[in-house]
Amino acid sequence: MAKNGNDAEIDEGLYSRQLYVLGHEAMKRMQISNILISGLRGLGVEIAKNVILGGVKSVTLHDQGVAEWKDLSSQFYLREEDLGKNRAEVSQLRLAELNSYVPVTSFTGALTNEYLTKFQVVVLTNSSLDEQIRIGDFCHSNGIKLIVADTRGLFGQLFCDFGEEMTMFDVNGEQPLSAMISMITKDSAGVVTCLDEARHGFESGDFVTFTEVQGMTELNGCDPVEIKTLGPYTFSICDTSSFSDYVRGGIVTQVKMPKTVAFKSLSSSMAEPEFMVTDFAKFDRPGQLHMGFQALHAFEKKHSRLPKPWSQSDADELVALAEEVNAAQSGSAKQEQLDQAIIKKLSCVAAGDLAPINAFIGGLAAQEAMKACTGKFMPIMQWLYFDALECLSEAEDAVLTEEECAPRNCRYDSQIAVFGSKLQELLAKQRYFLVGAGAIGCELLKNFAMMGLASGEGEVIVTDMDTIEKSNLNRQFLFRPWDVTKMKSETAAAAVKQMNPSIRITGHQNRVGTDTEKVYDDDFFESLDGVANALDNVDARMYMDRRCVYYCKPLLESGTLGTKGNVQVVIPFLTESYSSSQDPPEKSIPICTLKNFPNAIEHTLQWARDEFEGLFKQPAENALQDPKFMERTLKLPGAQPLEVLEAVYKSLVTDKPRSWEDCVVWARNHWQCQYNNNIRQLLHNFPPDQLTSSGAPFWSGPKRCPHPLEFSTNNDLHMDYIMAAANLFAQSYGLPGSTERSALTKLLQDIKVPEFVPKSGIKIHVSDQELQNANASVGKRSDDSRLEELKTLLPSTEAASQFKLCPIDFEKDDETNFHMDFIVAASNLRAENYDIPPADRHKSKLIAGKIIPAIATTTAAVVGLVCLELLKIVQGHKKLESFKNGFMNLALPFFAFSEPIAIDWTLWDRFEVKGIQPNGEEMTLRQFLDYFKNEHKLEITMLSQGVSMLYSFFMPAAKLKERLDLP
Repeated sequence: MAKNGNDAEIDEGLYSRQLYVLGHEAMKRMQISNILISGLRGLGVEIAKNVILGGVKSVTLHDQGVAEWKDLSSQFYLREEDLGKNRAEVSQLRLAELNSYVPVTSFTGALTNEYLTKFQVVVLTNSSLDEQIRIGDFCHSNGIKLIVADTRGLFGQLFCDFGEEMTMFDVNGEQPLSAMISMITKDSAGVVTCLDEARHGFESGDFVTFTEVQGMTELNGCDPVEIKTLGPYTFSICDTSSFSDYVRGGIVTQVKMPKTVAFKSLSSSMAEPEFMVTDFAKFDRPGQLHMGFQALHAFEKKHSRLPKPWSQSDADELVALAEEVNAAQSGSAKQEQLDQAIIKKLSCVAAGDLAPINAFIGGLAAQEAMKACTGKFMPIMQWLYFDALECLSEAEDAVLTEEECAPRNCRYDSQIAVFGSKLQELLAKQRYFLVGAGAIGCELLKNFAMMGLASGEGEVIVTDMDTIEKSNLNRQFLFRPWDVTKMKSETAAAAVKQMNPSIRITGHQNRVGTDTEKVYDDDFFESLDGVANALDNVDARMYMDRRCVYYCKPLLESGTLGTKGNVQVVIPFLTESYSSSQDPPEKSIPICTLKNFPNAIEHTLQWARDEFEGLFKQPAENALQDPKFMERTLKLPGAQPLEVLEAVYKSLVTDKPRSWEDCVVWARNHWQCQYNNNIRQLLHNFPPDQLTSSGAPFWSGPKRCPHPLEFSTNNDLHMDYIMAAANLFAQSYGLPGSTERSALTKLLQDIKVPEFVPKSGIKIHVSDQELQNANASVGKRSDDSRLEELKTLLPSTEAASQFKLCPIDFEKDDETNFHMDFIVAASNLRAENYDIPPADRHKSKLIAGKIIPAIATTTAAVVGLVCLELLKIVQGHKKLESFKNGFMNLALPFFAFSEPIAIDWTLWDRFEVKGIQPNGEEMTLRQFLDYFKNEHKLEITMLSQGVSMLYSFFMPAAKLKERLDLP
C-alpha cells in the first residue's frame, strides 16, 4: 500500500488535474485526514468513491445492513450475487481499487463515541435522526467535522457542521488577481489607478500587496492592505501622505486572507436553520422540506419502514406528522403554513433511491468533506435541500398506483418506486449515442447502467478515440492502473457491464466529425433516441449540436472546469441549441508582446510553446509532408515567407546535425541567440533610457526593460535548457540523445560561440498595428532576391523526404520526453531576461499545456443533473418549464437553475423534399423552385449549398437558363 500522510510525496502524475483545483497545500492537508462514511447504499458509495479518488489519508466504510434488491438501482459496487451480504464489506474490495494511496477498510460494529474519535471527518448517510443528533452533539464538542447527507426519491438533504472555529484559507479558489499601476496619489485616500489595459477586477474588502513601485517604495512588500474600489481602474488603499512621491510603475497583487467561520451543532441548527438555496424558483422549498424530512424520520421510527410508494394513506399520515413537527417548533424553523402537496409528494417517492439524485448530492457531500479536511473553499452554511419533482409526469392529475410502483424483487425496484414500471420499459428500449468516455462519460455510463438505460432492446453506443493515461485515473473512475494505454471506450463499456450485465453497450474508437459521417450516417442518427455529449472541446460540441439539430434529436450537453459545472438540455422544436449562444473568444496575446515585450509568465510560456513548435515540429512538417508547401508559403503576407523558408533551409541544410555533439553545439548557439544576442539587439534599438515622442520613458507600463543573460555551466537552468533542447533536436533528426550531465558540461566548455555585435537598421515593431502595416505595405520587397535564392537552394520535396526528419508533437504528461523540461527552461530564462517571477513545472504545465483543471466531485454532481434531464426526455416531457439548465460552483458554493431558452422558429424548421422523382430521375433546379411555389406558396429568391450559390434572383439570364434544367 502506498503511504499517505505528512511525509508522503504528492503523486503529480495521478493528481495532476485535481492539484490545479485544490493546490498542493490543500492536498497535503487531505493526506492527513481520516474519514468515516456510514451507510453504504447508493449515496454512501457515491461519496466514498469521490473522497477516495480525491486522496485522503484513509476511508472507513460503516454499515450494519445487508444488500437488498432495492440497493441495486444506485449502489454501483453491489451485484446480484451480493444480496444478503454486508454492504460495507462487499463495497470495500471494489472501492479500494480506486486509489492505491488510500487505505479503505470496512467496519460493521456500533458507532460508539470512542470509535468516532479516530476520525477528522464523519459522514452519515441512511441514519436515523436520533443517531444523527447523538453523533452530531459528540462531534461538535470534540472538534470532529460532521456531514449528514440523505436522499429520498427525488429529494436530497445535506447538512454541515465544521465546528465553532473553522478557518477557510481560500474561499473561492480563483487565482489571485494582479494589475499594473499607472498612478498612486499622495494623500489621505491613497488612490491607486491601474493601466487601462484591463479592469482590475478587485472588490471592496479585498487585500492587496505591492511590488516594483518606483518612488513610493514604502508600499513594496508591505503587509496586505484592505482596499475600497472606486471604479473599474481605481481603488483607495490608505493614507499615503507621509510616503515618498510616486514616480512610476508597480504591480498590485491580491492576497487571499483566511476567514474563520462558526457552525452550529445539528441539534441547535435544526431549530434555527440557515438554508443554502439551490433553486431560486423554489425559494420557500427548503423550509418545507426541513419539516418534511423530520416527519419522515418520525414515520420511520413509528412504523420501522418508509411510506409505501404512492400510498395515499401513508401520504396523509406523513402530512399529519409534518404538522405535528411544525407545531412543536419554537425557532425560525417553524413554517407559517405547510405545503401539503410537497409533503405528499415526498411521501410518495421517499422509498425510492435514484442514481442521478445520489450522484448530485454525493458529489456535493464529497466536496464538503474535502473542504472539512483542507479549509479550501467555502462550506455549505449549513442546510441544503434539493428536489427534482419536474421529473414526475407533466399531467396535472397524474398519480401512480401502489401496484405500478410496488417492489418486484428486481434491480430497478427503487426507481420503479418513484416512476412506476412503464418508465422502466421505456428506458430499456432507448438507443443513445454517448460521445466521449472521459470523466463525464464514465459518470454517465455508470448512471445509465444503474437506471437501466438500454437494458432491453435498446443500445448505448459510446465513442472515444483516446487511450487511458495515468492522469485520467484520478476522476475517470471506470479505469484502473492496469488499464493504462487501453482504449477508453472499450474499457468503460466492459466496466459498466460488470455493474449491470443487462446493459447493451458498444464501444467505438472514432472521432466525431466530417471524416466519420460514413459511420455516423443518416441511418445511424435516425435510429437514435438521443445524444449525450461528454466532450472536452467546443468544436466537437458544436459539430454534434449541428448533427442533432439536423436530425431533430435531443442533446444532453455538460461540462466542468474545476469546481464549476454546467448542464444544458437541447430539445427539438422547444429549446435553443448549444450553438445558439457562444462564450466570448479567449483573449489572445499580441504578437509584439510575445516577441519583444512580455510582462507576465503567461507571455513567456506561450513564447516557449511557439519556440517548441517552430524548432521541433513545423520545419519537419513543412519540409517533408506537403508538395504544395512552397506555393502556399509564398502567398503569406509581409516577411513571413522568408522566415518560414529560412527555418526550413536551416533544418535541411545549415543546421543539420550528424552527431549528439552537433546537437549540443546547436543548442548552445540557440541559447546565445535567444537569451543574449536578441536582447542586446533590442536594447540597441531601444536603450534603457529611451524616451517616446511624448517624452515619457519607453520602458514603462507594460514594457519591461530586459537584460541579456550570460551562459554558465554552473547554472542549473542554463544546463536544463541545453539538455532538453539538444535531446529534442537529436530526436527530430533520429539521432541518439544523452542524459549525461557531466559529459554535457565538458562538451560545452569546448564550444566557441561566435561574437555578436548589434546591427543598425534592424526594424523591431513596437505594436501589432505597426507590424500589420509593415506586412501590408506594397512594393518590391528587399528580401525578394533572398527568397529566389532559397527556392533554388532548398531540396525538392522528394529529396527532402529522404532526410530522417520527424516532427515532434508536444506531449505534456510524459515526464521523460524533455518536452516540459524545454518549456520550463525556455520560459523561465526569458522571464529572467525581463525580471518576471518564474513559474515552477506544475504551473508551467497548466498554462503551456492548456490543461483544464478537474475534480471528481464536480463531474459526479453535473452528471447527476444530466441524468435527471434524461428521465424527462424519455418520458416525453413537452413543457419548457419542466426542463432545467443548471450552473454550479461548488467552491462558493453557488447553484443556479433556469428554464432553457425558447427557440427562434428558424432553428428546427425544415422542409422535407424528395429529391428523386417518381420516374427515378433527380429533381432539376426548375422543378425544385416550382415545388416550393406549388406546395408551400413560397418563392425562393436565393439557394445555396455550403459556400456555393446555386440560384439567386439577380443571376444573369444566360447563367440561369443554363442552370434551371440541371439536376
